[in-house]
Amino acid sequence: MKKSTIGTSFMPNVYCNLFGHDFEVTKKVTSYVKEYTCSHCKKQLTTNGNGKLIELTPKFKEINAILERIHITKMQRSQEKLITSSI
Repeated sequence: MKKSTIGTSFMPNVYCNLFGHDFEVTKKVTSYVKEYTCSHCKKQLTTNGNGKLIELTPKFKEINAILERIHITKMQRSQEKLITSSI
């Protein structure tokens, strides 16, 4: 039983160590901030304020959630302003 748990978590890590991670965008927070997940080892990354990839910690998850909420509100206001100005 111990072998199977070691084998399942060990193989993706070996693959990523040999060939590198295969990151896919899992969430678009804004047009310039995204969250990524490796399809093999499930490692999660996000972009920081400088645009570099960093590990997605609970702190950055919270920051991304707040940033997404602000971005959505801003886009909704922009759409409302566009609609009212065209009338």
